[in-house]
Amino acid sequence: MLSSCRLLRTSFNLSNNTLKKGVQKCHLHIYATPNFLPEKRRLLFLKKETPLHLGIVSSIRFASNDTTIPEPPLPPVPEVSDIQVLGEPTLESIGLGGWGPVGLIQKSLDFLHITCDLPWWGSIVIGTIVVRILMFPLVIISQRNAAKMHNILPGLQVLQLKMSEARERGDKLDAARHAQEMMIFMKEKGINPLKNMLVPFAQAPLFISFFLGLRGMANHPVESMKEGGLYWFMDLTVPDQFYLLPIITSATLAVTIEMGTDSARLNSANLGLMKYFLRAMPVIIFPFTIGFPSGILVYWASTNFISLLQVSLLRIPVIREFFKIEKLINHDKTKLPIKDKGFVKSVSDSWTNIKITRELEE
Repeated sequence: MLSSCRLLRTSFNLSNNTLKKGVQKCHLHIYATPNFLPEKRRLLFLKKETPLHLGIVSSIRFASNDTTIPEPPLPPVPEVSDIQVLGEPTLESIGLGGWGPVGLIQKSLDFLHITCDLPWWGSIVIGTIVVRILMFPLVIISQRNAAKMHNILPGLQVLQLKMSEARERGDKLDAARHAQEMMIFMKEKGINPLKNMLVPFAQAPLFISFFLGLRGMANHPVESMKEGGLYWFMDLTVPDQFYLLPIITSATLAVTIEMGTDSARLNSANLGLMKYFLRAMPVIIFPFTIGFPSGILVYWASTNFISLLQVSLLRIPVIREFFKIEKLINHDKTKLPIKDKGFVKSVSDSWTNIKITRELEE
């Protein structure tokens, strides 16, 4: 067993004809001292035919005249997957994105921003337009159903009035019979009240996803959104200091409600108390929108403008005929079975009906 050895000289003579075969000659002079001969040394002469087993060598020192100090190691380079095309960090690297509804909205907006080289306000507007186009078939279905329901309103109100009178008398059997008659009547006319709720039911989760997604991007924040706005709202991560976006959002919502929602007209007599609630909504939401980040209000104002455009287009006779939406009949409100009672009377009657229904259930 060898305890220590020192490399004295290494020389290699290479030949042009034998480069592919390896080293022609290798003379290694190694002084080795066996453990059982502490004072004696012997010279081992190894040629190319004799392999060198480094397992028996405890230390080797190569003679070198090079005094150059090696360069320090380079700092770690971030992964390419963590950097976007525009040099921005990915959403995943800052804790955003994901495969849930909110994460998919964030990824879609980020895709438009990076791939199409759009500013953030443009990505939000384009994303809103794409979503509303995908929802347009539901708008057509709701408009067809709402038009049919409006045109048969006198007959529908007759049955509604009979059912209400039966409830007021406490006649559960008669009320159930009139309710059954009303269901058969609507089925014959090809209408379903639930179809009027298709757009709100589909739009509610999308609105919540956009709201939470944009709020998360503003709160982290996504740094590029601080310069992704337009004109006076350049920073999309903070509220509008001039309150113009909240005003625009509330105003466009009010005009949309007055002209008609995506599923029904506000002046329809069958809306009842709902039309008063809808008219009050822009005033109710205004104080809350003041504190929202500008990015959220860009989306909200955009979807309101799209609703205005849809309502305006669907009031054109040629377009209504193309989408097979019935022409609306102008009913004389004075001849309708159920008269417009006003807000106070409507609330009073609704409360009375609730109490009667509760008593009948008990």
